Amino acid sequence: MNIHSILVPVKGVDIDKEALDLALAIAAPTERRGKQKVRVVVIHVVEVPRALPLDADLADAVSVGENALAQAERAAHGADVQVETEILQARSIGAAIVDEATERGVDLIIMAAQNHRRLGEFSPGVTLPYVLKNSPCRVWVTRAPQQVEASVY
Repeated sequence: MNIHSILVPVKGVDIDKEALDLALAIAAPTERRGKQKVRVVVIHVVEVPRALPLDADLADAVSVGENALAQAERAAHGADVQVETEILQARSIGAAIVDEATERGVDLIIMAAQNHRRLGEFSPGVTLPYVLKNSPCRVWVTRAPQQVEASVY
């Protein structure tokens, strides 16, 4: 599989590090690839409520994104990989990720899935299924291990 560009959406949560580490490992220079660089694009999508205009000033949400992207840049610096970062505002996070992947022509999206539970079962939420269904490229998902709850007898 030839990978020239990777898109990594981040939310500003701990599990983002796994997705980013995976992207950086793939993008790291290797003998086989020579000087060919793999482009890593890290994005944070601020979801704008429908009641607000799309360009609304959502300072708190943008601040979370800026922090997440700054962490990504710091991680990339140590890995000898060049990373592009961008904050987007959109009505739908999933649609923004797919649109960005299409527009940039990326070969791979690497996403982190949090361990959300709904009615006692793992729930992938809304964004991940949307991206899996509509992505123009491969999608790799990393998920933290489930917490094992101790049984009380």
